[in-house]
Amino acid sequence: MRQPLPAHSAGLGLRRALLDQLIEAPAGAFDFLECAPDNWIGVGGVLGDKLATLASRHPLSGHGLSLSLGGPDPLDTTFLRQTRDFLARHQVVAYSEHLSYCSASGHLYDLLPIPFTEAAVRHVAGRIAQVQDALGQRIAIENVSYYAAPFQAMGEIAFIEAVLGEADCDLLLDVNNVYVNAINHGYDPRAFVDAMPSARIASIHVAGHYDEADDLKIDTHGAAVKDAVWDLLGHAYQRHGVRPTLLERDFNLPPLPVLLAEVQRIRDLQARFR
Repeated sequence: MRQPLPAHSAGLGLRRALLDQLIEAPAGAFDFLECAPDNWIGVGGVLGDKLATLASRHPLSGHGLSLSLGGPDPLDTTFLRQTRDFLARHQVVAYSEHLSYCSASGHLYDLLPIPFTEAAVRHVAGRIAQVQDALGQRIAIENVSYYAAPFQAMGEIAFIEAVLGEADCDLLLDVNNVYVNAINHGYDPRAFVDAMPSARIASIHVAGHYDEADDLKIDTHGAAVKDAVWDLLGHAYQRHGVRPTLLERDFNLPPLPVLLAEVQRIRDLQARFR
């Protein structure tokens, strides 16, 4: 039976380039792994066997990329069935998706922001409810980074709270996305974190970004986590309590010991706020 992740747990993103290193990693180097089912559904052979090996050894969480919760196209019911099968087969302990959209009469290959309107709340909340019914489990939605703000009839905080309430789902709080948006759009990242509903926060993501300019940050997941983001993670723990927290790194992957040092930094922060 799948058990929820302990609050004081620190995980690492499962990337194909890391498969062999993760299999050989010392015991206790991380508490869980997170993968995108989208990238693994239908994958067999050597890669599929390695994934199964890791899933048998470590708790696995799932983070979707292509459901397009805010998009105009009908939900892909075939893909939802495949996702449900994947989650069951690998005993995935939790599943999340982005509060964004990535398709409109075809895949757009990016995570695009949803207009902050009452109509959008109803639209995306209804689709989240459909997903939860199809998967047979509660999901979490992640606050996303964005650079152009579409029409906003309400603030981002009110929009997120409204979606969470109407869909009755959880929140994956990405503190790097909060920091990037705060710099790019001129608001206080700590005040944003403070406003998030504690009872809805199921887990947290932390990642690195690129400093394009003092007032422009790019969410790349391709660099080490910045000190300001570590500080914001600590603030989130202080305000909401410790949650399972994942280190995301997608590109420019360093040697595994470098990533594990960042995982240990998560653990150190969690211990400080125990």
